Amino acid sequence: GAWTSVDLTEHSLRLIDELDPTVGAFVVVNHELARTAAAKADADFAAGVDVGPLQGIPFALKDILATVDAPSTANSRILDPAWGDGFDAVVSERVRAAGAVLVGKLVLSEFALGPPDPATGFPIPKNPWDLDRTPGGSSSGTGIAVSAGMILGGLGTDTGGSVRFPAAANGHSGLKVTYGLVPKWGCVPLGYSLDSIGPMARSAMDCAAILDVIAGSDERDPTAVEVIVEPALPRIEQGIVGTRIGVPRDYFFDPEIVAPSVLEATEEMLAILAEAGAEIVDVDLPHAALAKEANTLTMVCEAFAYHRMDMASERWTEYGSGTRRIIARGALYSAADYVQAQRFRSWFARKTAEVMTDVDLLVTPTWPSSAQLSADMDMEKRLTQPSFTGPFNLLGYPALSLPIGFDELGMPLSGQIAGRPFEEHLVLRAGHVYQNHTDWHLAVPPIAAESMAMAV
Repeated sequence: GAWTSVDLTEHSLRLIDELDPTVGAFVVVNHELARTAAAKADADFAAGVDVGPLQGIPFALKDILATVDAPSTANSRILDPAWGDGFDAVVSERVRAAGAVLVGKLVLSEFALGPPDPATGFPIPKNPWDLDRTPGGSSSGTGIAVSAGMILGGLGTDTGGSVRFPAAANGHSGLKVTYGLVPKWGCVPLGYSLDSIGPMARSAMDCAAILDVIAGSDERDPTAVEVIVEPALPRIEQGIVGTRIGVPRDYFFDPEIVAPSVLEATEEMLAILAEAGAEIVDVDLPHAALAKEANTLTMVCEAFAYHRMDMASERWTEYGSGTRRIIARGALYSAADYVQAQRFRSWFARKTAEVMTDVDLLVTPTWPSSAQLSADMDMEKRLTQPSFTGPFNLLGYPALSLPIGFDELGMPLSGQIAGRPFEEHLVLRAGHVYQNHTDWHLAVPPIAAESMAMAV
């Protein structure tokens, strides 16, 4: 009661107006719609109507999700302007019904894949910790807006790490959900068999609150699994005493590109989880490097399937230069390549399931380093580098990215906690335990600290 939703929303809008011209998080900001929603939230509270923890909270959506009151672009000149007209995506419906105040729609990598290209006319996202460094992708805007305090929570999508990478780069928490747990109807696809929609917020607890709102099947999405999953937020305080945590050191800890600061911070994270009652054991995820390659091949082929007609037309040059080069790679793979990737996917899923009969969770770094300089980012090179996120997309497992410290440059570092399908509650509990013992997730970028402090 110290703040009303109107107070909080005005604070959010002021931060957006001050910071967004610099950091480029939003495609569109809905000032008046947000104020109307905040006033309704306050009126509902006054009338004794409480629809849950998102009620009255400034929130935003990656602009790959349909919204009835704003256009949807997927950050591209290609998407039909009429796409998404007049309806909400399932997740958009659900966060509205839960009382969230939608302040706008967020920048992303073009079609959740291509690097920023000034020629497309969309804002260029920048990391609020260092404007010369990447904010990660593809859910760049969500990561920036949460980190800088412009929103308290938002939604991203994750096909190869696109929730977890920006969460890692910008220093907050982000959850890739089990494939099929959250309906994707009303979301522009990237990889049909890999895509997921997940929460991005400062803490694991906040991600749990968002997850409980958006999870659950919907008849409009045939890939949404009809499974009863207990809410995560009521179980967040149950702790992890007796939980067995597996550490797959091959591949995830060994590559030469893994920074010493990342390894040190991840080991400290494991030590804290052990002190909290978890048992730490080494495990082997066989051929995890191939799993990353199979995930990349699957993603690019499925993206090409969606974009094939536009890419074969005169609209080729309307794609950003990096986007069209990446998607066109899908034309170079054969049907046999795709089938072999799926055969490996089945084998890897069986082997990982065997590992998960002996442990409850897995812990790895989220990314081999802190955020790179934007000038050094090469999306095509990234496709061939190790990825600690992609294997879990191939499996469809839930995985949480969370802050675990800072490197010598003052940039956030991130660890990853993965679990069995539909056991988000345990993944989030482990993250919450860690965040009860640390305060890395509460750190605010200097660019936002002064503006946020003025409101307290």
